[in-house]
Amino acid sequence: MRGTQLAELTGGVPAGVTQAWDVVDGFDRALVAGLSRLGPEQTTALTEVAAAVAATPLGAAVAEAVDKVAAGSVGDEQLLRLAGARTAIVGAVHDALRDQLDGALGRPRPGWSVPTAATGAVDGRLLAARSWLAELVITGWRNVDHDLVSTSQQALHALLAEPTLRRCAVLLDGFAAELAYASPVATLDRLPVRRWADLWTRSMLLTSPPGAPAAPEPVSGRLLPLGVDVHEHGTAVALQVHALLESGGEPPRLVRLTVSAAKVDTIVGPVLWQLFGDHPVLLAALAGRLSLDVTDMLLHPSGDLVWRDEQARPGGPADPFAVARVQLGEAVAPAVPPLDRHPATIAEPVLLEGYTVDTDARLTFDVDGSRIAVAVDRLPACGPLTADLVAGSTACLGLLRWDAGAGAGANDTDGSDGGGSGGSGGGWSVQPIGVQATVKRKSVAVHTGDWAQGPTDPKVAKAVARSGDPIAVLRERAGRLLRK
Repeated sequence: MRGTQLAELTGGVPAGVTQAWDVVDGFDRALVAGLSRLGPEQTTALTEVAAAVAATPLGAAVAEAVDKVAAGSVGDEQLLRLAGARTAIVGAVHDALRDQLDGALGRPRPGWSVPTAATGAVDGRLLAARSWLAELVITGWRNVDHDLVSTSQQALHALLAEPTLRRCAVLLDGFAAELAYASPVATLDRLPVRRWADLWTRSMLLTSPPGAPAAPEPVSGRLLPLGVDVHEHGTAVALQVHALLESGGEPPRLVRLTVSAAKVDTIVGPVLWQLFGDHPVLLAALAGRLSLDVTDMLLHPSGDLVWRDEQARPGGPADPFAVARVQLGEAVAPAVPPLDRHPATIAEPVLLEGYTVDTDARLTFDVDGSRIAVAVDRLPACGPLTADLVAGSTACLGLLRWDAGAGAGANDTDGSDGGGSGGSGGGWSVQPIGVQATVKRKSVAVHTGDWAQGPTDPKVAKAVARSGDPIAVLRERAGRLLRK
């Protein structure tokens, strides 16, 4: 990424983005006290949501929903329309930022053309979940307590029992767990207002009949991994590998593949890789920096590759930096599905070189006078990549991300009146997934996936060995309980 490209990317926020966030923040604040307790400010916020989508196909339906909610008639259908309006506004912000990014990088990206019209009647289990979600925002975040959260359990158990509804069930389960942990919410000093509104909106829309599925295509060719982003939570971990796919003599395509595993919160650090023992081919490619030959692997229009270890075999060496220098500039990016049109989903692979590092306040890269923040807080603890290595680097493979400022953070409003969202500002940052640096006068390349087959640092390997094998212990105890 050249300095001119970085200057174009970081030169300013696209027109309308700040105003759109203001509308979203107003809606989100209305959910704090609850839609059954609307004051003049909250009513105005809902009216602004309707005005923001007035020129779209949603316009008339949302305006009617706002009128009914303001009059005290809050039903599931009205809330579903409001959730759709909020999603459309956030999606417009995403599109503006994504266009800015693609324009700066010169990266081609097709539009989403897969039909998404709802089909069939709504499953009764989804309707039960929708009713609980409606009760949440009618009551308001400030009034959520354990009793209200516990009423979700019957709907959750029904959803989890049906595999075709698992996507909604898992999201709802996590959302309910987060609310339960925060309950009683009235005692909290600050609330994650935008986060909870995001989760509520997404959950609400997933209770609608699903649209026509986007059919995946079988692909064969050479997969060139660029790096891995580790998503870790207390009870789950996922590896999202960003890669280039060479297939059929066409320009390389940016793809990503995700494998996940359940865990407990005591499994952390390099031991995490052991949870993915069912994917030895993938782990070997990450640790050895190898290409992969894939055969008839399914690729969704969103760029998500459905990973199957048995449909891949190791290829030759493929240095991610060499791959990025030669091919990343001409890669075609995937289309973005409607429900994924949110700034938080942006994670675009990019190569930065020839920069200077500033560590005075927040760590930043300076390329020919243009600066970008470095998200070292996103570095996973299970790999060898550290903030010190990033600070001493000369080249960086990373993921461009949009940080929406305090409004998207965990503490974005105070208590009594729903307060401000903490600001709607934001900016671009880069999350390193690999760096080239000089260590002990020797040039080295370090990637987040280097320890996929175990730590290569002798000190770390020794520490892991001393701590034993927590996964084996947990499996043995689980087996003992099952035998009883």
